[in-house]
Amino acid sequence: MAPPMKRSPKLRFVTAPAKAVSQASWLYPLKGLYYFLAHPFLYPLLRARLLPSLLLSLFVLTNLFLWTYLPQVAFLALFHYGALAWINGAFLVLGEGAAIVALLFEAFFVDETLVDVFDAVLINEGYSDLIATSRLLNSEGADPVKQLGKPTMAAVYSPFSFRQIIEFIIFLPLNLIPVAGTPMFLLITGYRAGPLHHWRYFKLLEFTKKERKAFVKRRQLKYTWFGTVALLLQLVPVLSMLFLLTTAAGSALWVVKLEQGRRAADGRGDAVDGGSGERYVDDPV
Repeated sequence: MAPPMKRSPKLRFVTAPAKAVSQASWLYPLKGLYYFLAHPFLYPLLRARLLPSLLLSLFVLTNLFLWTYLPQVAFLALFHYGALAWINGAFLVLGEGAAIVALLFEAFFVDETLVDVFDAVLINEGYSDLIATSRLLNSEGADPVKQLGKPTMAAVYSPFSFRQIIEFIIFLPLNLIPVAGTPMFLLITGYRAGPLHHWRYFKLLEFTKKERKAFVKRRQLKYTWFGTVALLLQLVPVLSMLFLLTTAAGSALWVVKLEQGRRAADGRGDAVDGGSGERYVDDPV
């Protein structure tokens, strides 16, 4: 039998950076969008929330742009030159709209749907054992969504926090700073929001507060980039609900990658039928 061919150093030099980019954390919200659109079994989860979300977003944004946009642009014109005042004013209004919609709708009515998206993606990727620790699963379901049963413990995708909303509003004035203000606002908000997208994962692994903080600390930059891109998508008018769900799918896809590394480190490979019951051991992924 002929020995397996080894990749040349030149080929590794080309493929290694490409692999690193494809696995970058900031891509996962975009991967989630593609994954959601490519898997129709997820569509019912969107349809259930689509109409009320669209109506609420349109109502909030229409009123904000109608009554607050021009006054904010006029104020920003004191600090910015030319079109920058109009551009940053739009970011301000969209940011305010995202905060209001989150407060009135997403935080109270959508979290259960986000949990279902997150869990369905993990089931579809072969990690049903991870989900089975916290909810009943119907193995006879026609697709991953229909396999989802009732939770056996509290199921929260991302914990609602008035502190997060208040911080979001407090950081909005960063947009007053010419050129650098808006990127600073997005990065700082992403720094805070990024780890919350894996709150469900942390609970499934039964992390203590100390373990959760240590896990996030090792990946803080990755979480910051994930949170920043997720926030950018949330600022897209009217489509914020769609991107909220697709980001949950992207978050689950990142968990798939993390679980592959964790289970490989535990000597379990990708076998996922039946939990091992082993205590979580962190890995460098």
